[in-house]
Amino acid sequence: MGLVLDRLGNWLGRTLSRPVHVHGSAQPTPPDVLLACLRPGDVLLAEGHSRISSAIKYLTQSTWSHAALFVGDALAGRAPAGHCFIEADIVEGVRSVGVVEFDGLLTRICRPSGLTDADCNRVVGFAVERIGLQYDLRNVFDLARYLFPTPPVPQRFRRRMIALGSGDPTRAICSTLIAQAFQSVRYPILPVVSRQSADDPQCPGCMNEILHVRHHSLFTPRDFDVSPYFEIVKPSLAGGFDYRRLRWDEAVGAS
Repeated sequence: MGLVLDRLGNWLGRTLSRPVHVHGSAQPTPPDVLLACLRPGDVLLAEGHSRISSAIKYLTQSTWSHAALFVGDALAGRAPAGHCFIEADIVEGVRSVGVVEFDGLLTRICRPSGLTDADCNRVVGFAVERIGLQYDLRNVFDLARYLFPTPPVPQRFRRRMIALGSGDPTRAICSTLIAQAFQSVRYPILPVVSRQSADDPQCPGCMNEILHVRHHSLFTPRDFDVSPYFEIVKPSLAGGFDYRRLRWDEAVGAS
C-alpha cells in the first residue's frame, strides 16, 4: 500500500508542479539586477506559474505563491556553483537553487528590518541544515486538494488549507520552512497580538501588547509582504531613480 501511495503522491506532486500559462502585465526583474540587490536573510517572493501556485494565489488572495530564502555564499562548497537560495519544493523537498530559477517570474524582495548579523547567520544556518528534507508524498489527500486552482472554500478557512502535511516533522513547504527559520531566533513575521492592562498606577489607561507565536504551518508567502517587520526592496529603485532620464516612445504617446 505504501508503494502505491508513493507513486500516486509523486504523480500528483509532478502534476501540480507543471507550469501553466499565466498572463502578466508587469516586467520581471532580470536575474543579475535581482541578485545585485539581495542580502543574506532576504525573503524572495515569486509569482509561480503552476497549478498549485494558482491555488495558493487564490486561497491567499495574493500575487505571491512561492517563497525562497537568500543565503548568499553560505552554500559555497556544499551546492552547485551559483546556488544562493533555499526553497521547499513539493517533489524535490528542501533544496538549493540559483537565481535563474526565478528568471521570467515576477518577484518581490522582503528584508527583515533590524535583524542582527548573528541572528541572520542563525536563520541561514537553520535553512541550510534542512536541505534534503522531504514532504511526505504519501499524504495524497493533502495534494489532491490543489487539483482545482480555485477550490470553493469559504474565506475564513482558506489559510488553513495552505497547511500541507499530516504532522510529519520532516515536512517543509515553501513559507513554512522560512517561518520556522525566523521563529528560531524569535524574529516576528505576523504574530498574533493581544492587549493586556499595564497594571501601572501612574498610567491607568495604558495597555501592553503581548505577541503570540503563530504556528509555522499557517504562514503563507503573502505574510512576508504584508508583515510590518519586513521592508520591501525594489531593484528598480535601489540604485537611485530619476524619472527624467526615462526614454519614452513619443509616437505611441502621441497616438
